[in-house]
Amino acid sequence: MVAVGTIQRITKTMQMIATAKFTAAVQRTKATQPYTEKIRELVAAVCSDPSELDHPLVGGDRAASGRELMLVIGSDRGFCGAFNSNVLRKSLRFQRDKVKSGTEVSIETSGKKASNFFKFANVPVAEAHAIGDKPDFDEVAAIADRYMDLFVAGEVDAVHVAYMRFESNSRQIPEIQQLLPLEAPTGDDAGEKSSMYEFTPDEASLLNDLLPRAVRTSLFQSFNDAVVSEQIMRMIAMKAATDNAAGLGRTLKRDYNRARQAKITTELTEIVSGAAALA
Repeated sequence: MVAVGTIQRITKTMQMIATAKFTAAVQRTKATQPYTEKIRELVAAVCSDPSELDHPLVGGDRAASGRELMLVIGSDRGFCGAFNSNVLRKSLRFQRDKVKSGTEVSIETSGKKASNFFKFANVPVAEAHAIGDKPDFDEVAAIADRYMDLFVAGEVDAVHVAYMRFESNSRQIPEIQQLLPLEAPTGDDAGEKSSMYEFTPDEASLLNDLLPRAVRTSLFQSFNDAVVSEQIMRMIAMKAATDNAAGLGRTLKRDYNRARQAKITTELTEIVSGAAALA
């Protein structure tokens, strides 16, 4: 019972820490999400004709290299429920499906759990990043810039990001997002929006700045979503562990009291029987 009580106190403390980290992480995510969405809106507004968008980051007609890249975002620590297993299993299936179709997928990871998983699965990891639970935009932007350089140079045909997308406190979805090539803006009003404004400098110059920003902010948002999802799933897992420890403690205490009572009853019966035999 002492050991169970100690475990209960530890899991309760971990739950409180995860709650504090979740509160801070969700504030960062909600702060960056409007910026990410606004960048996408600006790209759509600038494009006078999305169907004719010609930019190296969009792709278009280019020779295929037969090689793609996938960044898998996991966690450095465990005790976060199904956070890692859901993302890692989905990314491994994606990688194996690509290999079966004849496409080589280079794996990069963020988080020790992701690196260890692919090592155990005998899948080589090209590079392991250490972003932590407080993503820095400059550090993430440097990774995005390298991916854009690889894509523009034709060394990879596509870049994907496997992460846990945060929708709400009760819903987190493992997702594989295509980071590159960028998809051309869609919607019937894309051209109408651009006709309402006169842009300076010209459309091509604006897109040369906006499209790389869209890649960087999308990748940064993926990291933020993953951190929020990790903390809320750890918070839920530690609450369940705390409740289970409390329940186990009550069960052990009840069993102990029953055994103690049975022993006392047996001793009293022996004493009374002995006294009756002497009488």
